[in-house]
Amino acid sequence: MTSSSNQPQGPDLRGGIPATQLPEGGLVLGHVEENSVLLVRLRGEVHGLGATCTHWGGPLADGLVVDGTVRCPWHHACFSVETGNVLGGPAIDPVDRWGVEEFDGVVRATQRLEPTRSGRTLGPGAEMPESVVIVGAGAAGTVAAAELRALGFDRELIVIDPDPDASVDRPNLSKDYLAGKASEEWIPLRSSDWWKEREIRRHRAAVDRIHAKSREIILEDGSVLRYGALILATGSEPLRLEVPGEGPAIFTLRTLADARDIIEAAEQAKRVAVLGASFMGLEVAASLRQRDIDVSIVAPEARPLERVMGPEVGAFVRKTHEAQGVKFYLERTARRRTSEGLELSDGTFVSADFIVMAVGVRPRVDLATAAGLAVNDGVLVDERLETSTPGVFAAGDIARYPDARSGQTVRIEHWVLAQRHGRTAARNAVGLNEPFTDVPFFWSQHYDVAISFVGHAPKWDATEIDGSFADLDVSVRYLGADGVIAMATVGRDRASLSFEAELEARATHK
Repeated sequence: MTSSSNQPQGPDLRGGIPATQLPEGGLVLGHVEENSVLLVRLRGEVHGLGATCTHWGGPLADGLVVDGTVRCPWHHACFSVETGNVLGGPAIDPVDRWGVEEFDGVVRATQRLEPTRSGRTLGPGAEMPESVVIVGAGAAGTVAAAELRALGFDRELIVIDPDPDASVDRPNLSKDYLAGKASEEWIPLRSSDWWKEREIRRHRAAVDRIHAKSREIILEDGSVLRYGALILATGSEPLRLEVPGEGPAIFTLRTLADARDIIEAAEQAKRVAVLGASFMGLEVAASLRQRDIDVSIVAPEARPLERVMGPEVGAFVRKTHEAQGVKFYLERTARRRTSEGLELSDGTFVSADFIVMAVGVRPRVDLATAAGLAVNDGVLVDERLETSTPGVFAAGDIARYPDARSGQTVRIEHWVLAQRHGRTAARNAVGLNEPFTDVPFFWSQHYDVAISFVGHAPKWDATEIDGSFADLDVSVRYLGADGVIAMATVGRDRASLSFEAELEARATHK
């Protein structure tokens, strides 16, 4: 995904626009010198915001204004119209605020304003723990740390993770970074200076055990850390299948180090076999094809992604990859490695210089289990993301939480959801008592084709398709007992945002 144009568009907002061009809930894109600025009227008052999403540079003018927020059309980042602050990932940084004057029927933007914490600061009901410890520095952990400091939490804040590169833009690892289109400078979520400036202590160490009763964490080196509140954000780890025999090296992709290893292997290779037709496997295939490597995908299912998105989307994705030269070996598995590649379960031979295994992940719940927290295919939490032990919260891939629409407990392995979990867990760790009601969202990139998915549909009764896959202009609605429960789109970003807003309105606890 490339960033939107930096060229100023629309009218010169210093000169102003007629107020009639900006009705309630409306937005106008313009500029102040070289700065793109968005004007939004909310409850009669006009607000000025930076017009570019701080995540990957999406154009907010093409997004949607919903309930006092503006949403990015690319990846559904959510910003407050009044303050510019982030209310929903994948963005972490706020957008700029601009002063606005409305006089004699003309609206003008004036100057850039200082950031504000309005609507985010700790209120009188907040319970300030002596310290907060976060285990895991991935999407959920990093956002939790950022949110705590943004709220004004000024006590001890510690983040523990043995991976020195844990705080990275993980979706980019299988997309632009692996394809060679994104430099490594883009990958960290936060710079080393950011952590220091906010006085967040980072322990690059593994946790040996947690004593929940005494609120102590024991690191592998035996050192002890005490906490007032604890956020577990340990994430997932890739599954590895046994493939006997001697042959090409096998890689998985989860960390920045994994991505570096695959890139190094790709620089010396002409052929790769990808085991698994998951989103990860398909994105790896697309990225390596862009490095001019022959790609073969081996998977046991009849169609890629059929189980999670249905046969129509699966057929479209397969066709998209085959048009780029990818070969599919479906309804087959890897039997053994040989010196030249893989022998498959039906005797077929696939040439490969190296192998990438993308067959799923498992949640890292060992610490939680040993600490006596309730666990059932994930750490069980309530609507505030608090575990069975008071003062201990879980966020991201490990959290099994009550869905605000279906009422079922769910565990969802989405990057954006993990970030939004991190924000809610942080707010509740300091006593703000807010239920998690965000709608699951993810996107997947396949060459120049982006698929967006809103909602949660582990199963569905029927699908409704509107538009054309061939024209890259289509929506697929997944129908359950309660109506449309999820939607996939290609080329319909605003429809995706609108459906997200519709699902938000269905939340049973707010």
